[in-house]
Amino acid sequence: MVSNIGMRIFSHISRPPKALIDGFAGLPVANIADNMNRMSCMDAKIRPINDVPLLGPAFTVKSRPGDNLMLHKALDLAQPGDIVVVDAQGDLTNSIMGELMALWAKQRGIGGFIIDGAIRDIGALKKMGMPIYAAGVTPAGPYKDGPGELNVSVVCGGVVVHPGDILVGDEDGIVVINPRDAEILLEKSRAKSRMEHKVVEDISNMAWDRTWVDQALRERGVVFPFEQKPKTSIE
Repeated sequence: MVSNIGMRIFSHISRPPKALIDGFAGLPVANIADNMNRMSCMDAKIRPINDVPLLGPAFTVKSRPGDNLMLHKALDLAQPGDIVVVDAQGDLTNSIMGELMALWAKQRGIGGFIIDGAIRDIGALKKMGMPIYAAGVTPAGPYKDGPGELNVSVVCGGVVVHPGDILVGDEDGIVVINPRDAEILLEKSRAKSRMEHKVVEDISNMAWDRTWVDQALRERGVVFPFEQKPKTSIE
């Protein structure tokens, strides 16, 4: 079979078990990211247009800037709950998606969108009840010529996303999770959340342990004024 590189569709995705994905529901993205050494967060330019939390496996789209032909095909192939991730190379000249495409996606049960590019019809999209993240907004419409590929590794917000990766998004942004790391990461993230709840309680009781701050400063060579020896005068 001749492969038309740059114009290909891979229909098979290895999706993680739904129970594993659902385990991340309600966990702050910041807590998850802290347990990944802050290395798998999408760039801050990828922002949510509403406050609907995002969670699901990645269905990836690689498109030419300003073109949404392959995204249209993705809307017909993605399964319910999939998060459609579009690598449009961050270009904001033309929108990649608007109201009609999002409505069709919602009818099909698609779980949300992350678009490293522009969208339009933002007023309608905000009210749709579907999590949508994008790099920008413009009224200029897209082209439908290609090229593009479906379900290949893409780069979105500066992070590599593979088909089937677990995506978690909230008002802070998006974190990308390799399914192989998901179980241990879930355990650590839950523990992090429990710890932060305890800190909130300590703060309300004026009992937050702050001794680590001075310890960290001492380890970095900071000399505290109250630790300096008084100067002796010469008589």
